[in-house]
Amino acid sequence: MSVAQWARDLAMGVRFALTGGREGWTRALLTAVGVGLGVALLLLTTAIPSALDARHEREADRTDITWMDSPAPPKGEDTLLVADLDTEYRGQEIRGRGMEPEGPGAPVPPGLDAVPAVGEMAVSPALRELLESDSGKLLRDRLPDRITGTIAEEGLVGSREFAFVRGAEGLAAHLGDYRVTRIDHFGASDSASEGLDPVLLLLVIVVFVVLLMPVAVFIATAVRFGGERRDRRLAALRLVGADGRMTRRIAAGEALAGSVLGLLFGTAFFLVGRQLAGQAVVYDVSVFPSYLDPSPLLALLVAVAVPTAAVLVTLFALRGVVIEPLGVVRTARPARRRLWWRLLLPLAGLAMLYPMIGQGREGGDFNQYLVVGGVVLLLIGVTALLPWIVERFVARLGAGPVAWQLAVRRIQVNSGTAARMVNGVAVAVAGAVALQMLFAGVDDDYTRDTGRDVSRAQMQVTLSDGMPASATAGFASTAGVEKVYAFSEGSVGDRRTDPESSEQVTVGDCAALREVVRLDSCADGDVFAVLDPSYESDIKALATPGRVLYFDPSYGDDEGARVAWTVPEGVKNARERVGLTANTTTGFLFTPAALDGEALAGLRTEVYLQLDRSVPDHQEQVRNTAAAVDPLADVMVWSATEQSEKFTAIRTGLFVGAACVLALIGASLLVTQLEQLRERRKLLSSLVAFGTRRRTLGLSVLWQTAVPIAVGLLLSAVVGLTLGTVLLKMTGTPVRVDWPSLLSMTGVGAAVVLVVTLLSLPPLLKLVRPEGLRTE
Repeated sequence: MSVAQWARDLAMGVRFALTGGREGWTRALLTAVGVGLGVALLLLTTAIPSALDARHEREADRTDITWMDSPAPPKGEDTLLVADLDTEYRGQEIRGRGMEPEGPGAPVPPGLDAVPAVGEMAVSPALRELLESDSGKLLRDRLPDRITGTIAEEGLVGSREFAFVRGAEGLAAHLGDYRVTRIDHFGASDSASEGLDPVLLLLVIVVFVVLLMPVAVFIATAVRFGGERRDRRLAALRLVGADGRMTRRIAAGEALAGSVLGLLFGTAFFLVGRQLAGQAVVYDVSVFPSYLDPSPLLALLVAVAVPTAAVLVTLFALRGVVIEPLGVVRTARPARRRLWWRLLLPLAGLAMLYPMIGQGREGGDFNQYLVVGGVVLLLIGVTALLPWIVERFVARLGAGPVAWQLAVRRIQVNSGTAARMVNGVAVAVAGAVALQMLFAGVDDDYTRDTGRDVSRAQMQVTLSDGMPASATAGFASTAGVEKVYAFSEGSVGDRRTDPESSEQVTVGDCAALREVVRLDSCADGDVFAVLDPSYESDIKALATPGRVLYFDPSYGDDEGARVAWTVPEGVKNARERVGLTANTTTGFLFTPAALDGEALAGLRTEVYLQLDRSVPDHQEQVRNTAAAVDPLADVMVWSATEQSEKFTAIRTGLFVGAACVLALIGASLLVTQLEQLRERRKLLSSLVAFGTRRRTLGLSVLWQTAVPIAVGLLLSAVVGLTLGTVLLKMTGTPVRVDWPSLLSMTGVGAAVVLVVTLLSLPPLLKLVRPEGLRTE
């Protein structure tokens, strides 16, 4: 067969699709919408790398707190003091900076024309909206400065990011504090970022495959819309001399036209979604529309792959259909589907994954090609096995109510169509179950115990250097605070500089000290020493009465307070106790009256708070008090465990992608359902004309969806458990089934189908009117 003949037949199919009257246009439109939804999500996926790169570059361009990277430059006409004022409001992180120029040449942060003056601040559009709303009243109390500007896109990493820059003064006194630094430019120096460990890299690969496979399945399903009517038209072509191969090529041409229209629709959907993405926040992640710029190479791959897949899928679908001049020999009893070749796909997938079982982290990176190939084959195995299982299952279904019989008979006549409708859901659920098993299995590896006793305290406030402990009095009167434990901490040494022996110093009232050590008696003015620590210490020698010690001694070039203190008579003994942070406190302990203000000035103050969680916004009340006491205060909400940021980011990415895929699943299923109802319009109208109740037809449509989805979800659970087990064995993690996640994933899949079915009932009631029998 020549290429010219192929081209002519495909072109004829394209003309039939575009000039076939209302019927042809409706079919082409449905195909275009279905394909377009998939193409839009594929384009969005191809844009994710560029979006991540854009966010990373934007974050790097505005980097200012560089104390970990290099020493701060000396004060000059071109330097700027920057304070980290990050805060949080009702679970939403807010990026904050206080800035104080040290000269006329001080750098200006990206997104601003000038550094705000003292008492003024510039905010992001999202933060301005929040501050001006009723729900932002508490936050407005925390940020009372006058808003004089808006941070432009160049200074933000996302369209809905909450950020502010405020003018500050007196920051030089806090240099050396981890929240204050001096800079002469914005932007971080280029440095190689730490790569992902093998297990996290495996998670990323599997997430991408699992999210993209349902998209591919839906596109393959969409190009087969209107299959029964199309085959009847092809039978008419046989009457005028077309042979079987020519009719298949013409059918492929019709699918090609629908897929090309789908590319146009998908591009339009993507452009609209690109603009809407600027207003969306999914799991605290937002982007600017300009970030979503698909890679030209990947976009070209989508443009070529989708029409090619449409042609190949159509030819594959017609391989078992005999199109004769007088009809399509598919209406007779079809040949039973064979099982052997359908089992080869998942078995081949398992064979590709098998060599990596037991590799774990120590074995290096997993072979990406084998991982992708194995997971793809296992998930494709769901689409191959589902039609066979549905056919065998429905063949054994018996009598029942009229609605049940209508549904069962419809599935028995064309089980392939019923299976295709739920293929995408089954693939998505199978992948989600496997991923949830993998995430649950390795969760402990990326979660650590913080050691904090959340039963005794739930928040911690670190005040900046030089803030006295008396400043903590305001926390006791804060709404939602039940108990306040304030400690001033530092060290003493036997010499002013470079001491040979030094010990920890803790200052607090008696109630606070009893939270970290065991005391027989305590009164304000007492001094204690932990004389029986579990490790070797110089405390006994340092606690000798009359010995002179020095608070905050200096080391090397560092300058300390070096306040002299003479050890008094009557230092009491304190015994160790596990403290609020699971550490034991050693060294000297003082009540406030035992030290003068000069010695206290060189200590850092930590405040631990026990909260009444029944008080609304108790955390925000604490943050407001902390900001009023010390603008540089660092507020931390305690939790019993902490999770790796990279692991959390990958899980967040999965949730964001899953939300997009679920939206595609719902929209594509709805289009598929409407197309099925449109093809059966005359049959449904005939049933109504003969007295069938509309309620019965509605229930039959529900059963037609429920039976295949139940079989599909059962198969997806089995495949998901199998894939999850293999992935856990690959990572060297004990196999454990996360039953709540499995049930929730299958429940979500069933809920999507149920919602789609309910949305299709109004069009069904419109189609089943007796007027539907009219024809031209």
